Amino acid sequence: MTTVKIEHHAAPLRQQVLHAMRDQILNGALRPGQRLRENVLCEQYGVSRTVIREVLRQLESEHLITVLPNRGPIVTVLSEEDIESIYQVRRALEGLAGELFALNANDAQAIALLGHIVDMEQTYLHGTVESREVSKRRFYELLLAGAGNAVLAVSLSGIHSRIAIFRRAAFLDDDRVQSSMRELRSVVVAAAERRDPKAARAACERHIQLAGELAVVEYSGRMAEAMEQTR
Repeated sequence: MTTVKIEHHAAPLRQQVLHAMRDQILNGALRPGQRLRENVLCEQYGVSRTVIREVLRQLESEHLITVLPNRGPIVTVLSEEDIESIYQVRRALEGLAGELFALNANDAQAIALLGHIVDMEQTYLHGTVESREVSKRRFYELLLAGAGNAVLAVSLSGIHSRIAIFRRAAFLDDDRVQSSMRELRSVVVAAAERRDPKAARAACERHIQLAGELAVVEYSGRMAEAMEQTR
């Protein structure tokens, strides 16, 4: 069992443990299907059962863990069908976001998105995993602000929380980052420069179609590793 050091004088304990556990799930240290026993987690993180229960509730709301009847919490296990369904919805929502941006964004919002895609040459294409996460998050903040639909923004935020495990894997793959950057440029050109709703929707959908295909492959590999480690 690996003990995780928590700084009791820094950020609230709950936030520290939440961040640590979320990272362990996203980087594969906690494997799909792995049971999360409260007593073990208390010892591992050096915190109370109350803190662990609060963290588990938050991770369940993010769909990173699943609470099974008579068994308790486990790291969420997804099927290929689950992943395809999630990305099918994501593709439709992001396509709509691109279309609405082209239709609704004002000049300042279009300029902001055009400026950000230039910044992403460093923060995303040549950045670290952390800077890539921040840069991609900012991309969606700008896209959704320009789209001007609060319901869409909330819905897409929920989808993004469900696919965090796949986004982290994509940020580790330089080849995928390069192709992703090309796709994002296409989105920005269509939505913010040409202001072409149809082309913007198509560019967004293409980006997510490719991301979904890679997510199935990456997660299948992760599941195979998890099964191998349990033998």
